[in-house]
Amino acid sequence: MKRLIDLSAAILLLILLSPVMLITVILVRIKLGKPVLFKQERPGLNGKPFILLKFRSMTDAKDGDGVLLSDYLRLTSFGVFLRKYSLDELPQLLNVLKGEISLVGPRPLLMEYLPLYSTEQAKRHRVKPGITGWAQVNGRNAITWEEKFKLDVWYAEHQSLRLDLRILLLTFMRIVRPAGISNANHATMPPFRGNDRHYDA
Repeated sequence: MKRLIDLSAAILLLILLSPVMLITVILVRIKLGKPVLFKQERPGLNGKPFILLKFRSMTDAKDGDGVLLSDYLRLTSFGVFLRKYSLDELPQLLNVLKGEISLVGPRPLLMEYLPLYSTEQAKRHRVKPGITGWAQVNGRNAITWEEKFKLDVWYAEHQSLRLDLRILLLTFMRIVRPAGISNANHATMPPFRGNDRHYDA
């Protein structure tokens, strides 16, 4: 049932939002250049890797040694706008069509985080990741990693159609009234370094 809903909703949303996506493609190309899409390997169900799609929201600015600047410094005002209204996430509807992610589930993070999770935190990978999730409607990036993982695991253990519908409704409300887009001095969150490490604000 969840897969059928994901598939039907993704097709419908791709049709309805195609004008928005086309305009976003043009604006990203003008303001940030090529490539328009950001592609990155992320862990899916049971940690199996897949290629996540997003609209690009950062420049390729580098320091004097040719090293990319931090995400926070490369994120433009246009990129902030895309993230504020979750427009950068729209290409992930294609990931939903391919069955790699769901509309609702824990957000797919970085592959490098996999060995850093505790046994409890790793339970978040027992379900498919999603475009939106329980943590996203309960603080998003304004909460700590520990809080985020607790919410993800709670979702994995209580997943239901009713809960998914509730999360989708709350997601729509968060898009209308955005909050928790980023952590202080970071484009999104500070890097996760493990459960016994200190985080810079």
